[in-house]
Order: sequence, then structure tokens, then C-alpha cells
Amino acid sequence: MNRFLLPVSVVGTVIGGTVLLKDYVAGGACPSKATIPGKTVIVTGANTGIGKQTALELAKRGGNIILACRDMEKCEAAAKDIRGETLNPRVRAQHLDLSSLKSIREFAQKVIKEEERVDVLVNNAAVMRCPHWTTEDGFEMQFGVNHLGHFLLTNLLLDKLKASAPSRIINLSSLAHVAGHIDFDDLNWKTKKYDTKAAYCQSKLAVVLFTKELSRRLQGTGVTVNALHPGVARTELGRHTGMHSSAFSSFTLGPFFWLLFKSPQLAAQPSTYLAVAEELESVSGKYFDGLREKAPSPEAEDEEVARRLWAESAHLVGLDMAHGSSGKGQSLPR
Repeated sequence: MNRFLLPVSVVGTVIGGTVLLKDYVAGGACPSKATIPGKTVIVTGANTGIGKQTALELAKRGGNIILACRDMEKCEAAAKDIRGETLNPRVRAQHLDLSSLKSIREFAQKVIKEEERVDVLVNNAAVMRCPHWTTEDGFEMQFGVNHLGHFLLTNLLLDKLKASAPSRIINLSSLAHVAGHIDFDDLNWKTKKYDTKAAYCQSKLAVVLFTKELSRRLQGTGVTVNALHPGVARTELGRHTGMHSSAFSSFTLGPFFWLLFKSPQLAAQPSTYLAVAEELESVSGKYFDGLREKAPSPEAEDEEVARRLWAESAHLVGLDMAHGSSGKGQSLPR
């Protein structure tokens, strides 16, 4: 009987160590217990994955939650799920298609008209490594949704956020930004051969640069903005990569996926932390890897690149440079 004790002990130790390592890699739960009663939160792409879990976490803390999604059937279902699980009746679905400038403007106008305040904006929605698609307005889809859509939405809501200060903006980027480069000669991949991975990395680098420049512009307003890498999660975001449908991935890499891939619930913890933590009220312009502040890539720290990207983005989406967040003025060339 004793001869089995050592193997069983070793197996137990390995399993226990693996679980602890997974918890460490995943980053753990949001350490803040702060609640947000009376505060209005907008979460884009909240019908599934990290966005839905972020909305649920913030609904648990008493927030007035707006789920902003393209697919209203799924969005309404998600809102119903969250209301049922949290018993918070203040969870609503609203239409927002980040691949359409028209839809973004309509959503922002509705929020400005109907909401007394906006305390937290979580720019969560994303497209990852899709085919060479373009948005309604002719932008490369990943750059258009991940960066330009949120760039316009945030600027249109800035006056409301300032009026609600202290308020927060959270931009979901990715560790992939370190491999990104902003190609100002061809931001929308009109001339060079399309590279789905490079396009994704560029879009996520743009998110960090936008965060840095927006933080600079918001100094003294009481509005903070930070970017984060939530971790690699088991969500629908990776559906275009082929990893989830590959038999090789499932059987050969399955144990590594289990260890390194977060659940949507764990991946939502950094967004929740940045949205509610009292100790982060005055922290702005930073990049977080999970729950920890971290230096982004060198290009993400380049102030000149950030300023130039802001100007290019404002031109592309037709943002009135003179009036900042008013969103009125020049039309977008199709």
C-alpha cells in the first residue's frame, strides 16, 4: 500500500501546483470591493465574452449598465441574463455598430440626450484577425472597429464624461500591440498586401497611443483613461484564427491552452478593477497587463506618433478639430 503513496503524492503536488500556476498566470480576481451605485457605465461589445462578464461584474456592484452591441438579439439576451443573475434591473441593451460612423453618432446622440451622466466608458469590443473586410465607411475592419470606432465614440461622449467627473475611460488593447507599427502611408491597407496579424497588431497599438494622447488632453478635467491587456481568454474573439477548430490544437496544445487561456470571467477582472478601484481614481495614461501597470512598447510611448495618429484619426472619422468632442463639421470622404 505504501508503494502507492509516493506516486499519489507526486500527482497531487503536480495538480495542485498546476492549479496555483494557472491562478497566477490568469492574474486573479479584482482586489477592489468598491461599489458603484448610481453610476452609469457603457460597455461596448457586451453581448458575449469579456464584455458581457465586465458588464455583469459592474452590475453586481450596483451600476446602471448600458450594453452597447451590434447584434440586438444577442444584446437583449445578455442584458436579461445579467439582470437575472445580479437582480439589478438597471441593465439595458442599446444598438451600436462600431463599423458604422452613422451608428456611432446615433448612439452617442441618444446617450447625450437620455442619460444624466456617464461615469465609466469601457471600450471593449474588438475584431481579431478577420479576412480583409472593410467597414461601412471603407476602413480596414480591425483598424476601423478596434481604434477608429472607439476613437469617435469616446470623443463624442467626452463632454458627458467631463460633466460626470470623476469619470473613467477604459480601452482594451492587447499584448499584441508590441508587434504593431503605425503605417501612416497606408493605415487602411489599400496598397500593400493584407496581413491579418499585422493589421490586428497595428489596431491594438493604435489603442494604446490613443490612450496616451487622450490622457494628455484630459489633464485637469477629472476624467482618466487607461489601456489594458486583459489576457488571452477563451472567447469568440479568436474565431478567425483557426486555433479553436484545429484538432492539432485541441489535442496537442490543449493542456497549454487550459493553463494560459483565461475564462471570460477572469479576463473581465482587469476591466472591472480599472473601472471601480478607488486607488486608481487619479491614475491616467497608463497601460495595464492584467491587474498590474506595465510599460507598453517603445512605439506606444512615442508622443509624436500619438499626436499624428490623433490628427489622422480625427480626419478619417470627420471629427471637428476645432470643437473637439462636438462631432460636428467635416464629412468623411468615402
